[in-house]
Order: sequence, then structure tokens, then C-alpha cells
Amino acid sequence: MVAAALAARGRRCRGVVLLLLLASVLAPLVLYGGSPVAHLPDSTVARGVLDREDESNLVWPQVAASDVSLAKDLTIERLGEHKNRVLSATDDWQVVETSSKKPAFEKPVANVRRKNPGSGDADAAITEGNDGAQSGQEGVIREVVSRDISADGFSEPGEINGAEEQNREGIKEIKLLDASEEEQNDGSGEAGGNNIAGMHTTLNSSLEKESITGRLYEHITNTTEESHTRASNSNSALPRTTTSAGHSTTSPDATIRTIKDQLTRAKTYLSLVASRHNHGFAKELRAQMRDIQRVLGDATSDGQLPQNVNNKIRAMEQTLEKVKRIHDSCSGTVNRLHATLHSTEERLQSHKKEANSLAQIAAKSLPRGLHCLPLRLTNEYFSTNSNNKKIPYGEKLEDPKLYHYALFSDNVLAAVVVVNSTLVHAKKPADHVFHIVTDRLNYAAMKMWFLANPSGEAAIQVQNIEEFTWLNSSYSPVMKQLESQFMIDYYFKNGRQSRPDENPKFRNPKYLSILNHLRFYLPEIFPKLNKVLFLDDDTVVQQDLSVIWSIDLKGKVNGAVETCGETFHRFDKYLNFSNPLIANNFDPRACGWAYGMNVFDLSEWRKQKITDIYHKWQKLNENRLLWKLGTLPAGLVTFWNRTFPLDHSWHQLGLGYNPSINEKDIRRASVIHYNGNLKPWLEIGLSRYRKYWSRYIDFDQVFLRDCNINP
Repeated sequence: MVAAALAARGRRCRGVVLLLLLASVLAPLVLYGGSPVAHLPDSTVARGVLDREDESNLVWPQVAASDVSLAKDLTIERLGEHKNRVLSATDDWQVVETSSKKPAFEKPVANVRRKNPGSGDADAAITEGNDGAQSGQEGVIREVVSRDISADGFSEPGEINGAEEQNREGIKEIKLLDASEEEQNDGSGEAGGNNIAGMHTTLNSSLEKESITGRLYEHITNTTEESHTRASNSNSALPRTTTSAGHSTTSPDATIRTIKDQLTRAKTYLSLVASRHNHGFAKELRAQMRDIQRVLGDATSDGQLPQNVNNKIRAMEQTLEKVKRIHDSCSGTVNRLHATLHSTEERLQSHKKEANSLAQIAAKSLPRGLHCLPLRLTNEYFSTNSNNKKIPYGEKLEDPKLYHYALFSDNVLAAVVVVNSTLVHAKKPADHVFHIVTDRLNYAAMKMWFLANPSGEAAIQVQNIEEFTWLNSSYSPVMKQLESQFMIDYYFKNGRQSRPDENPKFRNPKYLSILNHLRFYLPEIFPKLNKVLFLDDDTVVQQDLSVIWSIDLKGKVNGAVETCGETFHRFDKYLNFSNPLIANNFDPRACGWAYGMNVFDLSEWRKQKITDIYHKWQKLNENRLLWKLGTLPAGLVTFWNRTFPLDHSWHQLGLGYNPSINEKDIRRASVIHYNGNLKPWLEIGLSRYRKYWSRYIDFDQVFLRDCNINP
């Protein structure tokens, strides 16, 4: 349809050129020849004008020879001038149209052959030039109109169709004009017309066509601009989302989703840019993020966004593209992240190890008040008359019918809580006997406390481990090991004998104390007793324990609560099953059990020679290849298949490390155990459990006040 318009315009240009040529011919003839021109036959005038190759054909019967010669010369001169003007106009048209095209327009729009003014092919040259210009114009206008109407794909289909319909109407008009022009050309002859009337008709028709064509071009231009304007407004008001098929669809929150996507990418890039110390880009990116967040605000649909939202989106996209260009590839980023992760894991392990070491130091440290208390009591003990240092109810100490407790501790205040809590809940306190064994340093302080604070009718015996002369290195393998140079170096020379990954808890000096190993020598300590209840000094008794003596252990030596509810309390977590001695004698999945509250049948102990079994395994573990230090692994192998499981309500573990124990389990337990590093007398102890321990201490006691020991 655009091609038809261009063809009509080309024909109109040719008609105008011919009229100008004829006018230039007639003007000198009228000027110099007068009226005879009017009497010449039309065919003669036409032949004289158009047949320029043979000058003898020019016949002017009623004009003087000189005048005719002058007219002929002027006519030839004017024809050459007008031919040059037409060629120049054609070239100008080509230049203007070519400049309006895209750079891809490489081929010339016309190939105009320039000929001499006297050439007989002048008309053919003009016609060829116009035809070339016509084809070039068709390509130019077709591309410009199609590009404007469908610019960027923004126009709606209805708008494009409307523009096409309007263009079709204009093209129909041009086709009608073309048809009438062809009829006129057919009637006027090949040379452009045989009479002046035909020329005037052609001129009027050409002027009319030019006016109509101008209006049509104006209409097409206005329609294209309106379509593009409506498309732009539509693009601003209704954001488009492109589907997989390439079509544009509108969504009420498409722009908001675009902004949120940009913010997500910006946050990711910001962390990466900051890690590479690109502060300039980081600052620019933060500024763009603030701007786009300010534009987004609390909007939930695109209609709530400000008018400048598209500018902000473009600015953010440009910034993201800049950051993307300076950023490394994904593989480089992944490698850096892997390196960062590895470094972070190493630091985490280092911090864990350091925290564990500090916790062990805190657990081994003695608060100032607890350091003051034994000193104050020792001073008081040696200041007291020797006649007042005897423990009452000494006759109960070896009576097997009573309830005997074994307590081995160097902590005065902890031992006091065990005794007090047991007697508070005992139905018959007078039937309970406590056997406390301590070291030489704390013997006077321990004895002085119970002398100054009698426990009613209950018997309390305090013994010094130094008085057990039978417990020596020749009898006990563990005594020999504890006195070896290897152990001394291990504990007191910065751990040169230990591996770097070894748990620091095994380096706790408490393992050097023979008090921890006295539990394996109960028959020797209490030769006249048949059953003993062993209690750790970090326990608290909450119920009467006299019932436990009536439990039938069914031939077992040790009655204890099993701890296999958690995987780390099974045998394979305490013993080295890579060693054949362990692997061939024990089950790695066997349930462990807990020290802290154990009832021992000393009669069965003696009968089964448990102490000899203990000595055997201690000798085999001289180089610590079977288990680490501690008394629980030694107890597991010693009492293997000789332990009777007690109900879990007798012994609640974990108050020294587990902050999430159920309160109901704590209240219903007969004995609660602060096993772990977070002892209740330490500042690092769990505060929520301290009340169960501190309630059995009289903080108004004079020795506690002197040492500033408070709840």
C-alpha cells in the first residue's frame, strides 16, 4: 500500500517536469515569434520541441530566419537548464530520503544517467531517474512508517490495525488518481500530450494529486505519532510482562515485582562488592537501593507508585549492570565462598577448643569463699581443745543393720549439702551413718564443720585417706600410675604427652586424686559392712533413701541407673574398641551406667573378687590404650555383667551441663546429680538449678558469713 503511494508521487513528479519543459519552450516562441506560434499545428510544435537530434526538422513557415534561429538556440538552452534542474532535484530527493533512513541503507536509490543537453535520451534519462527515485522512496517510506507504528512493540494491536485501516483509505484515493492519470496519459500520447489543453488538464490533475498526497502524508504522520504516544502512555501506566511466547501482558504488580527483584540482586551484589573493598560501587549501590526503596514504600500495586518509578528502575538497572561487569565469574565466587567457609570452620573449631579449655579452667578453679572456708575451719580446728574433737555415736559406724553412706570429697560445702539433704528427707535420721573420706589438706576443716554443726542423732565419720596405710603403689596399680613421672609430666608440664585434638577434660588434675579411685576399694574401707550407698559430692538427695537397701540386686554387685537413652552413653564412647582386648570382651552398643548414686553389695563384691578384676584392667591400661583417664571407663569394664539397672527415678543426671531438663523429672527424682562442669557452687553453674542445691545450706552460719559465702 505504501508502494502505490510512492508510485503515484513519482508519476506526479514526471508530469510536473514535462509541464515545466513545455512552458520553457513556449515562452521564447511567444516572446520572439509572436502570434504565428498559435497558428502552427500542434503536431509541428510537438515535433519541433521533442525531436532535437535533427535540427533541419524545425520548420517555422511564417517566422523570419534570424528569429527562428534565435528561438531555436534559446529553446535548446532552456531545455538543457531544465534538464539539469530535474537531475539536481532528483539527486536532492535521493540525499534527503537516504539521510532519513537507517545506516543499513547502503545501496543507491536510483541510478540516473546524466546525458548531454543535446542528447535524444533526455526524457528517458529523466524517466529512469524518477523510477529509481520512486523505488528508493518506496523502501524509505515503507521502513519509516512500519518502524514508527511498531516502535519497540509498544503499540497495542488495535492501534496498529486502526492506523493500517486509515492508511488503506488514503491509498485507495491514490489508486483512483493513478487510474485517471493513466487514462489521461493514454489519451495524450507518448510525448506527454498533443495540445495545450491536455497540458493544462495534466497540470491541474497533478496539482490536485499533490494536494491529496500531502494531506495523506500528514494523516499518516499524525496517526503514527498518536499511536506511538498512546503506546508510550500505555507502557508507563501498565507495566508489561513478557511471556515465553513473546507476547506482552499486563499485571497490576509487575513493576513492584521488578523492583523487589532488583533489591534482591542489589543485596547480593552489595555483600560481594563489600568483601572486595570496592567502596565506591558499594556506596553507589546503597544510594540506589535507598532511592528504589523510597519509591516502593508501602505500595501493593503499580498504581500506587510515583510517576518517576521507571526512571528509578532504569537507574538501578544501570548500576547493577556496572557492578555485574566488575564482578568475577560464578566459579570464582564459589571458590571464594568455599575458602571462606573452610576458614570459618577452622576458626569455629579453634574457638570451640578455646572455650572448652576455658570452661575446664573455670571448673577447676575454686571460688574465693570456698578457699576461705577450709582455712577458717582448719584454724578453728587447731584452736579447739582436743577433748571436743570426738565424733558422737561412734558405735554406729560398723553396724551393718543401719544405712551406711560412702562419700569421698575434698569440698566441705558440697559434703555438707549431701549430708543435710539426706537427713532432711530421712524418715529415721538416727539410722543413717555417713562415712566421709577426704585428703590431708581438708581433713581438719571437714571434721571441724561437723563438730561445730552436729547432725542430730545421725553418725558422721570423717577419715583421712592418709590413714589407709594398705593403699600404696605396691598394692594398687592406679597408685603406682598416679605417682609415675609420665602422669606428672602429663598434668603439670603443659601436656607434652597429649595429642592436640585430645579433650582437655582428661587433663583435669582431679584424676590425680586417689579419692576418685576409692570407690573401687569399698570392701577394704568398710570390712564389716554388707551394703553401702555411694554418693558423689555434687548430688542432692530429695527423698528418703532407706528403701534402696531393700532392693534385691539379684546377685549383681552394682546397682545403678543406666544411661543408654543417649548414644554417647554407650560403651563405644568410653572404650577403645580398636584394641582386641576391648573388642573381644565387650559389646560396643551395651548400655552405660552412671556413677553418682550406686548401691554396692559388698558381700557379692568380696565373693566375685571385684577388686582383683579392677587391678587386672588397670595394669592392662597402663599406657592408656584401652581408655582415657577417669573412673567411669574403669567401672564399666570392672562391673561388666555385674550391674543391676535401677529405675530412672532414683537418679536424675545432667544438672551440671544440660539447661533443658524437665522440671517434673527433677522434682520426682530421689537424687539429682550436677554432673558436668557447671557445678552449683561455681559462678558458671546453671542458675535455674542452683536453688535445689542452695536450699540445704544455712548461709547465716558464722563460718559462711566470715568467708562472704552467699546464696
